[in-house]
Amino acid sequence: MEQSEEVEDAMLEKIAGVLGVSAEAIKNFSEEVLIFHIQNMHDNASAYQYNYQCHYNPLDKVVELYERLLTSERKKNELLKNK
Repeated sequence: MEQSEEVEDAMLEKIAGVLGVSAEAIKNFSEEVLIFHIQNMHDNASAYQYNYQCHYNPLDKVVELYERLLTSERKKNELLKNK
């Protein structure tokens, strides 16, 4: 695998899982960026200002909240109809 030009996507996903990173992070790895981070970060707190990556889609969270509110309203309507 180390001698090959490319790694199959399935294998890359397994490697990423073991390392606890995304496959995209491995594909986009850059030694220059790594050196920049090492030189410019003096503590872990500053890491987020340079490399924050959201691990979920914020719109999915909005939709999830909307669906919960909608379900709650439907339950309230059913209770009012049954009275």
